[in-house]
Amino acid sequence: MAVGLSAAITMKSLLRFHQPHLNLPKSIPTTLPFSPMRIFHHTASPRTQKVSTFTVCVLMQDPKQGTHMEIEPQEQPPPPPPPPAQQVLSPKLAEKLARKESERFTYLVAAVMSSFGITSMAVFAVYCRFSWQMEGGEVPWSEMFGTFALSVGAAVGMEFWARWAHRALWHASLWHMHESHHRPREGPFELNDVFAIINAVPAIALLSYGFFNKGLVPGLCFGAGLGITVFGMAYMFVHDGLVHKRFPVGPIANVPYLRRVASAHQLHHSEKFNGVPYGLFLGPKEIEEVGGLEELEKEISRRARSYKIANENN
Repeated sequence: MAVGLSAAITMKSLLRFHQPHLNLPKSIPTTLPFSPMRIFHHTASPRTQKVSTFTVCVLMQDPKQGTHMEIEPQEQPPPPPPPPAQQVLSPKLAEKLARKESERFTYLVAAVMSSFGITSMAVFAVYCRFSWQMEGGEVPWSEMFGTFALSVGAAVGMEFWARWAHRALWHASLWHMHESHHRPREGPFELNDVFAIINAVPAIALLSYGFFNKGLVPGLCFGAGLGITVFGMAYMFVHDGLVHKRFPVGPIANVPYLRRVASAHQLHHSEKFNGVPYGLFLGPKEIEEVGGLEELEKEISRRARSYKIANENN
């Protein structure tokens, strides 16, 4: 709205009020001298131009809409933005997410039960075996050392065995089974999980033989079975939980080296380096050998951002 000085709508009352002092000629327009709507006429008399006493009316007006003052209505606040697209879930998408959550829960229950059961049995077997060995008062140091040494050796050796089997068997003659691991999974389990059961068979056999027999050889067998078991549990938590998110792994995801392991295995599924790495825990070393450190760092950053966003959403 513009601020103007105008008396267009009050001229009649002004003339009546100042009639004793002014004798305005008829040729004077009905616009005050100080108004922006003033029209200059050369016919105005000198007497009217010398007037010193005058009444000025200050009006708030819009020059485009005449002399009436209008108050504009207050602007209404803008409507709230629509919810993000990802929050508007179609029934089909909601059903898919619910199915995924159910699958994760099913696998989590299976993982917890198997890991807790296997861990409990392994601890119980170790305790019982060495308790029985020391019943006579003698401590079989050589047998105990062989058991623990072979436990560590078997756990490390399983990494090299898994790398060789992954490349020479799973991606070759056994691809029809391993292929389910490289495709979108339907359900909580996949055909590739059979390999975990296959690896569990020799571990159970070695543990059983070493548990029910005394001596150095049974002790070594017991240690080998224990090492295979430890590797299998670690593989399940890192590979199935951390890498493929089949169940939550908690603080394991914050271990820097395990993040590198997970990123390296993700490059295996991208096939950027012809399937390398085929191992799991030594996967970053394999990536380094083929000159893929730059891609590894990019994958680590991408997974870190994804993990941060997932935590913020939760």
